[in-house]
Amino acid sequence: MNTCELIEKLYETNCLETDELLFVLNNMDHESFQQLINRSHETSLKYYGDSVFVRGLIEFTNYCTRDCIYCGIRCSNKKVNRYRLSDEQILNACREGNLLGYKTFVLQGGEDPLLTDERIIYLIKAIKQEMPECAITLSIGEKSYKSYESYFNAGADRYLLRHETASERLYKQIHPKMSFEKRMQCLWSLKEIGFQVGAGFMVGLPGQNHEDYLKDILFLNELKPHMVGIGPFIPHSDTPFAHSKGGDVKTTMMMIALVRLFLPGALIPATTALGSIDSKGREKGLLAGANVVMPNLTPVEQRENYLLYDGKICIGDAANKCRYCIEGRIINSGFTLDLSVGHHISFSGKCVW
Repeated sequence: MNTCELIEKLYETNCLETDELLFVLNNMDHESFQQLINRSHETSLKYYGDSVFVRGLIEFTNYCTRDCIYCGIRCSNKKVNRYRLSDEQILNACREGNLLGYKTFVLQGGEDPLLTDERIIYLIKAIKQEMPECAITLSIGEKSYKSYESYFNAGADRYLLRHETASERLYKQIHPKMSFEKRMQCLWSLKEIGFQVGAGFMVGLPGQNHEDYLKDILFLNELKPHMVGIGPFIPHSDTPFAHSKGGDVKTTMMMIALVRLFLPGALIPATTALGSIDSKGREKGLLAGANVVMPNLTPVEQRENYLLYDGKICIGDAANKCRYCIEGRIINSGFTLDLSVGHHISFSGKCVW
């Protein structure tokens, strides 16, 4: 089979053999790329229609004990102006998002040594008490099984924990003193507990190759997460990767499209990182099969302190400006802004797997 025939097989069966997938990665030309994007877009429309779901992002702490080589808030970066939002600031951000129509809030932060389970549980319950119809997504890194379970029991709906790369070789290079096995086990634990689970990986990391992307897709096909975040690597000036080349839009689109065809029911964001390297990056992500956007609700005065990479867009825009800007982009791309909770299709009575 040639590349186009293999893409057609993937579109029809949501499956390729390992050698077939590697052949596709190694032999993608202009014709097969366009076919891949078209088939991915068709698949997204089949499962979710033209809806693009909105998640309000609140970056509530940039303290982190980790020293990930690529990350601007790594613990060894002494140039970062560290902050922690208060409980009331977090609740006010949710209230502002609620007034803008958002029904999902993503609480994201570094692995803050002072972030206790008790505080997370309090925040979950406080948000749910005021906005009982909303969904809460947590993105706060590696925790124990008991901690994850306590968050779920308190009312958290989703948990984002990008695996960053399924290549153990590459993972160890970019995550000093972290365990590849633990990262993977955390994802399996989250799924076992009952969360809607988000994994995902970066595109264009230094030293990354097609065999690494192959491992990412095969791992995701095994885990079958409900959400998959795929964005380009963008270097940060205060990290060891400061002078490294970043990821590109086309390869990121290709990965989004392949994941969409392997996991047709997945919720896939058109990431801010994609929009940061191309003024139409998020639109291109949507056309490649993404169906989620995450406008920022973090207080404007703190956004420049939560820079995982250089050149991040929208750090000075008020929440209402972000809301209507992203709606315009979605509509102009031929999609519809969907302000519902936006659960994965298997949590909506339409089971995919």
